[in-house]
Amino acid sequence: MGAGIAKKTGSGGRGRRRGRAQPMAEINITPFVDVMLVLLIIFMVAAPLLTVGVPVELPKTAATALPSDQEEPLTITLLADGSVQIQKTPTERGDLVAKLRAIATERASDRVFLRADGTVSYAMVMEVMGALNAGGFSNIGLVTETGGPKLDGVGTSGG
Repeated sequence: MGAGIAKKTGSGGRGRRRGRAQPMAEINITPFVDVMLVLLIIFMVAAPLLTVGVPVELPKTAATALPSDQEEPLTITLLADGSVQIQKTPTERGDLVAKLRAIATERASDRVFLRADGTVSYAMVMEVMGALNAGGFSNIGLVTETGGPKLDGVGTSGG
């Protein structure tokens, strides 16, 4: 491991004995590398554990909180007969953009959920989405139900 003993080779000089042992001047760094790797692993595992759960009492300020998703999400429903509802209130299609603009001025978020009956045509859904965009809502989420058909060919019936 550390320094070793190297035997001298050669004929030697006067007054010296043959084969006298000389210290080897090389250092074996393999144990040092092993220790460093073990320490690296220990610190990589321990460092994240040191940062969680630190109790801090934050100072109080007069600044308002950032807007959050605490307001009720706006839901637009397109029924099978083509009628439109904002939340649960029936709305005429001609009045949709004006009502959406009025709602958009009162809301902090431009997120809206669009629920459409499965029998409604694609064109009708796109008309309502265009009205939502014109009314000031650009973050539109389409609401669906889980458990629908998979298009990967696994578990489908009929063929």
